[in-house]
This record gives sequence, C-alpha cells and structure tokens, in this order.
Amino acid sequence: MRNDSRLSRMLHVLLHMARHEGAMTSDTIAVMLGTNPVVVRRTMAGLRDAGYVRSEKGHGGGWVIAADLETVSLLDVHRAVGGPRIFAIGNAHSHSDCAVEAAVNEALADALSEAEALLVAQLDAVKLADLARSFDARCAPDKASVHSA
Repeated sequence: MRNDSRLSRMLHVLLHMARHEGAMTSDTIAVMLGTNPVVVRRTMAGLRDAGYVRSEKGHGGGWVIAADLETVSLLDVHRAVGGPRIFAIGNAHSHSDCAVEAAVNEALADALSEAEALLVAQLDAVKLADLARSFDARCAPDKASVHSA
C-alpha cells in the first residue's frame, strides 16, 4: 500500500468496519483494498496500538472497531498508520550559501508551515463519526448496499 493513499484507504476500511456486523478478517480487508493480508495486518497494527481497533482470534475473529468514532479524528488515523509527512515538498538545500536560494527557501518554508498548520487543524476537526454520518446520509434515500471496494 503506497504511503500517500494509506490514510484514505484506512478511513475507507474503518467506515466499512463501523457499519459491518462482527469482525472483518485481514483477507476480507485485503480484497477490498486490492492488497495482501500481510500488508493489512501491518497497517492495522498501528491502529490497534493506538486503541482504535482490536483483533479477535478464533472462528469469527478478525478486526473490530475499539474506539468511539466521535473521539477519533482523521489526524489521529493519519498518525496511527504512520502516514507520510503532510507535505512532501520543501527546500532542496536547507543550508545554501546562495542568497537567492536562501530567500526562496524562507518564503517556501513560511508558506508550507502555514498550509500544514491549516491542514492539520482541519484533519483534527473531522471525526470518524462525521464520515460515518456522511456515509449514512448518502445511503439513506435508497438504502443502497455498501460497496465492497
């Protein structure tokens, strides 16, 4: 699973889990994401360590939601799955002797810092419960079934 899509994929999985009766196996989640169950277990381990999911062993076992969706933010999930830096762009050389490059680096650093602060605040403001309500509202008019991928 690529780092840049890990957050959206795990949010997708968490919403399916929130609306699924019982546990979901790593195999089921892997099919949904088009990846390998080992990758799913590795990624879910971060969510488990953060207390957002738990794994149940034995017949009928698998992954289940372990946290209140009202308390877990998108930022929490991003951090739990070891998401990449918010922005992957930045200064090419942070200790340049060139005055032009230093001026450009300073301008970029300030802009990226402000943008990252805004994005982090927005991700922290949106809770999993907000996504679940949005999902429920989209499915309510025709009671459409949840897609599998």
